[in-house]
Amino acid sequence: MTLAPAREIVLAWLSERVPAARIKHILGVEQTAGDLARHYGLDEAKARSAGLLHDLAKYFKPQLLLQMARAEGLELDSVLEANPHLLHADASAIVARDEFRVVDQEILDAIANHTLGRPNMSQLSCTVFIADTIEPSRGKTAELEALREASLQNLYAAVWQTSDYSLKYLLETRCYIHPRTVLTRNWALQMARSPETGNSTEKSLEQITS
Repeated sequence: MTLAPAREIVLAWLSERVPAARIKHILGVEQTAGDLARHYGLDEAKARSAGLLHDLAKYFKPQLLLQMARAEGLELDSVLEANPHLLHADASAIVARDEFRVVDQEILDAIANHTLGRPNMSQLSCTVFIADTIEPSRGKTAELEALREASLQNLYAAVWQTSDYSLKYLLETRCYIHPRTVLTRNWALQMARSPETGNSTEKSLEQITS
């Protein structure tokens, strides 16, 4: 058992199961999550590990994802049943635990929360959630550049704005929206607006979101 598996072992496993473009994304999330963790004084090694492991189950078949979720006792709702791909984050955490013997719950939670988020998720989970959207291979649109700027100013504001970015895409493409995405967005907005919580640098929330 280990807190995190050897990086080269994970990369070898991934190289047999995901395309090169996805590995590029995974490496981008690993780097970006680590950078955000260091910026906010969090555990960089844990963030990088969660980033490296976050998409282990990305290309699992829908029926396998459902089977794993049921075996794990995860709560399945109508949205997850209709779109099992949303379960790949939870399934990736299961693979990290069972295949790679990861026992650190904070790492496992960050993997499981990277797609839908979760109200009250840890700051480490926030870094991976944000990094999954803003890592370099996602592109350089104005919206993404604004998210990257926000990610360095206020961690919770970045979670909220990342959720908004995802919701906009889901609405425009007429995709299913899981309720947890909305709950995560509202929680992060509340945290960002609270003077008692969040990680803010010199910019105020008004400057970030103007």
